[in-house]
Amino acid sequence: MSEAARARRKPAPRRTGGRLPATTAVRRTGVQAPPERPPVYLIDGARTPYLRARGRPGPFTPVDLAVQCGRPLLARQPFPPEAFDLVILGCVNVIADEMNPARVAALRLGMGEAMRAFTVQINCGSGMQSIDTAFRLIEGGEADLILAGGAEALSHAPLVLSQKAAGWFGRFATAKTAWERATALGAFRPEMARPVIGLERGLTDPLTDLSMGQTAEIIGHAFGISRESADSYALESHRRLARAQREGFLKGEVIPAISRDGRLFDHDDGVRPDTSMEKLANLKPVFERPYGRVTAGNSSQITDGASWVILASEAAVKEYKLTPIARIVDSEWTALDPSVMGLGPTLCSTALMKRRGLSLKDIELWEINEAFAAQILACLAAWEDEEYCREVLGLEEPFGTLDRERLNVDGGAISLGHPVGSSGNRIVLHLVNAMRRLGLKRGIATECIGGGQGGAMLLESV
Repeated sequence: MSEAARARRKPAPRRTGGRLPATTAVRRTGVQAPPERPPVYLIDGARTPYLRARGRPGPFTPVDLAVQCGRPLLARQPFPPEAFDLVILGCVNVIADEMNPARVAALRLGMGEAMRAFTVQINCGSGMQSIDTAFRLIEGGEADLILAGGAEALSHAPLVLSQKAAGWFGRFATAKTAWERATALGAFRPEMARPVIGLERGLTDPLTDLSMGQTAEIIGHAFGISRESADSYALESHRRLARAQREGFLKGEVIPAISRDGRLFDHDDGVRPDTSMEKLANLKPVFERPYGRVTAGNSSQITDGASWVILASEAAVKEYKLTPIARIVDSEWTALDPSVMGLGPTLCSTALMKRRGLSLKDIELWEINEAFAAQILACLAAWEDEEYCREVLGLEEPFGTLDRERLNVDGGAISLGHPVGSSGNRIVLHLVNAMRRLGLKRGIATECIGGGQGGAMLLESV
């Protein structure tokens, strides 16, 4: 086994101070900077507006959303859709009518019957995983041009039957005589007709039986995050997105979508520019009543949306005379105890920077997916905590203070929404666009991942 392989198998030190589970550990790659490889460029990208779920199926399925932003994106390229080598799409809640939505989307986008396409699923990191998979394939010389995206329609998450109800339907369907059918009917109970909300179960970790909101409560408590500070963060997220919409910062990134009945959707509709600390304070805790800090107002919204980016090799850039907007430098994926999954960004981002010889001051802009305000603030506090940085991150001193003016400058999932299969893709795309607008060179996009993982990507403007 190589030295790099051995380093990847070595777990990080475990925190045993009592505030977090002793199993808060991470398997990470070696700290040595990898050898320079051929550059991989991000050429262009677009997303749909993020549309809030309103208690019923929305106007678009995951593939509908992927096609809505994919068609205009492909139409503005100087090469035909068939020129791509591959399509990769992140999607978590795949609906029954669109199995392997990457392939369905590729065909609907007119990319040709020969276009290979596959779907990836790593919960909240799916949209970034599509980019990372494309990045590694191009870097390794296996492809030159890849369309990588993420699509999610949480409003279409299914209602499912309980195991007890499914068993009853199975017995009734296989009954062969009138007596067997009558006996099965007699065993039916009204509660069997009550559906289980699939999304609710999907947002609950199957091993810890904790919802994602409960994991945010755990780390919020561990790092002393107050309800007031969580609400204040949420308020700022809405204000930043409202300003970005008002000032036209999202122009070119957000492509309007038109539903089949002709309705136009041209902006992220979850933003609440008129909210206030008073309004947020009136909301009751959702997961830990009455003293919890996680409410509907300081959590990410249940939303539908899609995002695509185009990745190209240097050869493709030259062949099609493309103008890159960023270079993907490196990425990192880590894992930790599912009960504290929200700390994932601290693990993967720190490991990535350590390998690249970078410090906090070297990263000019950050996009950290806003699963929960308490979760984001806990990550920032963890980077300042000497014990956490020493025992979990393997650092000799605190990592440092991340300047909030460099973090999620145009709002995030609290104001935008979090269509889980798409968000990781969106934060990469928006990080690049924000860096270009602000004249900055280097940034990191990162997210926590349900199930206890984290992903981070380092990009540089071109």
